[in-house]
Formats: sequence, C-alpha cells, structure tokens
Amino acid sequence: MSKFNDPAFLRQTQYRDASNLSARIRVHKQFSANPYGLYRWIFDHFPRQSGLRILEIGCGPGLLWVENRDRLADDWRITLSDFSPGMVQQAMANLDPKPRQMRFCILDAQRIPFADASFDALIANFMLYHVPDRAAAIRELARVLRPGGRLFAATIGKNHLLEMREMLSQIDPQVEFGRAAQWFGLENGADQLRPYFTDIVVHCYDDALVVTEVEPLVEYILSSQHATAAAEHPDRLRREIRRRIERDRAFYIQKDVGMFEAVRRRIEPEVDLRRARRLRKKTEPHPTSDDEFDAAKDAGRP
Repeated sequence: MSKFNDPAFLRQTQYRDASNLSARIRVHKQFSANPYGLYRWIFDHFPRQSGLRILEIGCGPGLLWVENRDRLADDWRITLSDFSPGMVQQAMANLDPKPRQMRFCILDAQRIPFADASFDALIANFMLYHVPDRAAAIRELARVLRPGGRLFAATIGKNHLLEMREMLSQIDPQVEFGRAAQWFGLENGADQLRPYFTDIVVHCYDDALVVTEVEPLVEYILSSQHATAAAEHPDRLRREIRRRIERDRAFYIQKDVGMFEAVRRRIEPEVDLRRARRLRKKTEPHPTSDDEFDAAKDAGRP
C-alpha cells in the first residue's frame, strides 16, 4: 500500500496535525496566479436554498468555511468532519468562535455514522484519493445523501504540479509526488461516482504557481509524504529550484484542479447500499458534538 492511502501513516504522521498541509497551503496563497481564491470559487457552486444540511468529509483545518464565513446562511446545519483528530482540533480553533450552524466530528469516510439521507449536500474535497476503499466510501457518501442531493468533490488531474514532479524525478526517478490523480482524479473520478450519482459535471479552476522564492517551495516539498529522497538531498533541491527561478525569473508550475458536482441517484443499486448499511451497523459511532469530541480526545480514542 502506498503511503498516499495508508490510513495509519496519514493519521499518525502526514495529517497528525495541520503543519504539513499548512506548508503547502502557504505556497498556494503566496504564489498562485489566480487572484480569486480556490475556496471562494468552490463555495460559488454550492446551492443557496434555506435549511440546507451539509456534511464535509475531510475538512482539514476548516479553511473552506474560514474563507466563506461571511456567506453562511443562518439556517444551514453544517457538520465538519475529518478522520484525523488533529485536523478537527485545528478546524475548531480556526473557526473559534464557532458559528452556531456548525458541529464537528471525527469519522472514517468508509463507515459514516449517520442515518440514510441525512444530508442535502456533501463536500469531499481533495481527500477521496487518500481512501483505501474508495468504492465503499462512495457508497457511504451516496447513502447519507438524500436522493437528489448534491456531491461536491474537488480533486486534481494528471498534470497537476507537473513541472515540480519533473524536477523531483531528477533527484529520485521513483518519486510518486503529484500522482494522486491515479486514484481519484479529474480523468477517472466520474467513472467511480457513476454507480451512485448522475448529472456529473466537472468545473475547472484555472490557476498556476509562479514561485519566486526558494525556501517556501522547499518547505512545500519536504512536507509531502513522498519527499524522502528530497529530504536526503536538500541542498540539491535548493539548487534545482534556484536555477529555475534565476533562469526564468520565476519557477512556473501548472495546476490541474477541478471539482466534480454530481446528483445522488433517486434509484440506487439496493444490494450495495444494504451492504453499506450493514457495515455501518458494525462500526462504533464516532463523536458528533464538541463535548463528545473533547471526551474522546481525553480518553485517547481516535
């Protein structure tokens, strides 16, 4: 199993807290060519009707909501979740004082502890490629989403950060950096969603990195789960980045980012959904309120 979808590694090392992800987010904030931020763009596609019940899977540090706090409807009910307790803690801190529409929980996307048709909209951004059993996770997304409800799932394509990957391959020809799209990307995600979702469209976000400083990009790369070889040769990494910046006045790195929007089918494969319900019943529910989260954290429960 690749580190990219190894739950133990992801929970205990890569996403134990928000530090690795934050190093990468800083580069995107500082050097992105598109002045209209990704999280504002994602939010633009959400429905606006009143009374929405929303679940975000893989909320990370909660930046989608931090950057759109001014756009939340008063009567929405929003559940932010992640499989990493550290990420949930960071989201709670970033959204303090907590909007009254929100609650937080820890959960596994492969076994979601909510009843059938609990939500009107479901968000799963930049995370499905990390899930070991994506078919099970997608069944669960469909199960907890009401028929006709909408899924929003941002991901990357095969050319995402291509120039950075080519540079790293000179240091380590076996590097897996930037290959998340092979598991769930813009090219293959629709086929994985199609058994449970219809009216699948891809919205593309036009952007690139124009990097003019060496150290932020070094930190970005070293924060990755596939940075072993680069970490062993940091001086060579710095030289390669500096050479490109000096040659072209900036290191241009393309982004290949988009978001699937899909509608939950009204007639679903009943056998698979019954199987998903049986799996859910065998799983101990995770905490679903702030108080329960604190109790679980104190008890050391994941």
